Amino acid sequence: MKTRLQVLAVLGAVLASGSALGWSQQDTGAKQDIKEAGHETKDAAKDVGHATKKGTKKVYHATKNGTKKVWHKTKSTTEGAVDGAKEGAKAPQ
Repeated sequence: MKTRLQVLAVLGAVLASGSALGWSQQDTGAKQDIKEAGHETKDAAKDVGHATKKGTKKVYHATKNGTKKVWHKTKSTTEGAVDGAKEGAKAPQ
């Protein structure tokens, strides 16, 4: 959801800046307009790619850290259960 909003924000910025550039320059023809649209599309795709890379890294690291946390907690609980079982075996009721 967050990435989708970033994509929409980038595309909106590109469209807004493209319109402003269009008003400030002289109209040199359809061919130039197509070239400019292509460059703007390329820049927008780069921005989306960078945002995707950043989001992917963030999710990867969060998953890695969460997995480590669960592993340590499980290990600690298992060791406590083993120690409790040993105690119970030494002194049966």
